[in-house]
Amino acid sequence: MAVQTRREFPPSLRAAPAASAQHLGKVPSRQRIEISLYLKPRKRRPAGWIACGNARRDLKSKRKLQHAGDIKQVRAFAREHQLDIVAVEPERRRIRLGGSAARMQAAFGVELARYREGGKTFHACCGAPSLPRHLHGIVESVLGLDARPIAQPHFIVHPHAASASPHLPNAVAALYGFPASATGAGQCIALIELGGGFNASDTRTAFKAMGLTPPKIVAVPVDGGRNKPRPDDGANGEVALDIQVCGGVAPGAAIAVYFAANTDAGFVDAISHAVHDAANKPSVVSISWGAVESAWTQQALDSMNGALQDAAALGVSVFVASGDNLATDGVDDGHAHVDFPASSPWAIGCGGTVIDVANDAITSESVWNDGVSGDGGGISDVFAVPNFQRDTKLPPSVNDGKQRRGVPDVAGNAAPDSGYRIVVAGENQVIGGTSAVAPLWAGLAALVNERAAKPVGFFLSKLYAHGTWLREITRGDNNRNGGKIGYAAGAGWNACTGLGVPDGQALFAGLGGRSARPGKSRAGARRTHAK
Repeated sequence: MAVQTRREFPPSLRAAPAASAQHLGKVPSRQRIEISLYLKPRKRRPAGWIACGNARRDLKSKRKLQHAGDIKQVRAFAREHQLDIVAVEPERRRIRLGGSAARMQAAFGVELARYREGGKTFHACCGAPSLPRHLHGIVESVLGLDARPIAQPHFIVHPHAASASPHLPNAVAALYGFPASATGAGQCIALIELGGGFNASDTRTAFKAMGLTPPKIVAVPVDGGRNKPRPDDGANGEVALDIQVCGGVAPGAAIAVYFAANTDAGFVDAISHAVHDAANKPSVVSISWGAVESAWTQQALDSMNGALQDAAALGVSVFVASGDNLATDGVDDGHAHVDFPASSPWAIGCGGTVIDVANDAITSESVWNDGVSGDGGGISDVFAVPNFQRDTKLPPSVNDGKQRRGVPDVAGNAAPDSGYRIVVAGENQVIGGTSAVAPLWAGLAALVNERAAKPVGFFLSKLYAHGTWLREITRGDNNRNGGKIGYAAGAGWNACTGLGVPDGQALFAGLGGRSARPGKSRAGARRTHAK
């Protein structure tokens, strides 16, 4: 048998863990490691393939034929290195492999070490993984050899709730004129969570306060993740916020919460699982987690984008929070940064505003910016201008003067001062952040989908062509502490609030092709979940 030559796999290159991470030594040789290997997409239509008219089944059958040879090669690689085949999912282009740390290190030519940082213990890949040359042409990513935390939830608990002017989630929907004639019945909203958990008692209390019947909620485990509302887990607030906002907007929709580890593998796998979930069939996905673009490897960017592009192909809308650290995205290097996956050309990025309300109406609205925290947005350093923004007047990047993908696309109430009344661990909290805007828009999409002939899916081309369906935000900026790094709001699209905040009536009519009844009466109106 000829010796197979190997070479480094460039898309997997990643810097060593931060100097603040404590090195704990090598990973025990018998420790089990599982990874997700994603295959490169094949564009050619397979011979003999015939569509049946069901999008998910069609994609599965097509990719099963397209990747039959690729899967055979990966199976052979796994056998050679005595790795387990945990799952083969051609529709997701994913093969899940498992084995001892010793076998994984031998298979991919790496050394795995253990680290501890911020109370989290994880293994990381020291050195660049390598693959046999014949696999380089078919493998897109090898995710899971490095399990350091990758993302942050984009929510902020108001530290002095008594000084805030918060709103119930369904009251915010009413302020934006969301239709009272739809509840999202028959739809499923997917929530991606990389930590935390929810309590049924919190949900009951929160929906009672809104005058609503709690929706059907199911927790979906991904790669061992599960609903874990531990008292010491700060991510519980994120999970509660997502459930209570999207459920308050669309109380008739079912909610599927996908729990995965906070790693690049967990993040990609959770999105891919939700998009291809034939059991729950979500038509909308809300993501309130992310990280600065520079934190991601090329392979993680590629596979995340692949999952999001699949969502678009299957008619699934994906809304992503743009971040709460203003134009620098929390990086103190003298440059502006945007958050991923909000910057993906296949995601609908969601920015944040602050609202003033009187007599059940918004009297003023501007960019959320308290000097330290606020609306994330700007120009991507990674992605080119997508087709839906080609006719949009994009500002030059404050980093290099070039035009690329602009973030966000839309916006909504996010400031903690005008935040949301949320129940977490039995306590009332006031929570803000762009984390609230993604489920707000996800709920609106569920309302539209209930009445539309088919799910609206990835509708940004239509949205950019009909800017009057939103209300522009022209005041404010996302500069940190009044500095010069950032962008200003203004007429048309801007790098703080995108096209603007929702005009619920116009969006419902325009996207769904139906007329809408005024939404003011939604606040406090009782809804019954459609079983």
